[in-house]
Amino acid sequence: MAPLRVALWALLPIAVAAGLYWYGRAHTPDYTASLFGQRGSDANQLKAELGTALLGLAVIQLLLALWMYGRLPAVGPAPKPVRTAHRVTGLVAFLLSLPIAQHCLVAYGAQLTDSRVALHAVTGCFLYGAFVAKVIVVRHRRLPGWALPVAGGVLICAIALVWYSAAFWYLNGYQAPGF
Repeated sequence: MAPLRVALWALLPIAVAAGLYWYGRAHTPDYTASLFGQRGSDANQLKAELGTALLGLAVIQLLLALWMYGRLPAVGPAPKPVRTAHRVTGLVAFLLSLPIAQHCLVAYGAQLTDSRVALHAVTGCFLYGAFVAKVIVVRHRRLPGWALPVAGGVLICAIALVWYSAAFWYLNGYQAPGF
């Protein structure tokens, strides 16, 4: 029974990412959808700003995690409030990501029209699978010690890639190196 449970836990992040991708591909985009009352370019500006805040929170998460695990040079052991700050920052980051993702899925779906858009759409879906994987790793203490930094690192990389392929691209005048 234990191997089956492990397999089911391992499939959950994949199911989340695949489900978001399927929804994004299956539904008809509504280009008039609003984000907090903003539409079109105004909504994209707001998403770029929220996405930049999300990336900032992800960097804070990374620094707090490095501190908790004694990986920051010249910094002493992390006091207990650092763990709480890490969890609160993670929750705020997750909640901040939801309206961005909801608008992307409703307004645009998971389009594959060019490399930047495809990368953004696929990575956006993958990001939520990575989030589920990180939560599973945090909750299951029997996993190997390398699983948590890998899960956290993958999540931060996904956030950075989604930011680069959309927020940075938008804020940089519709251009980003590599696209």
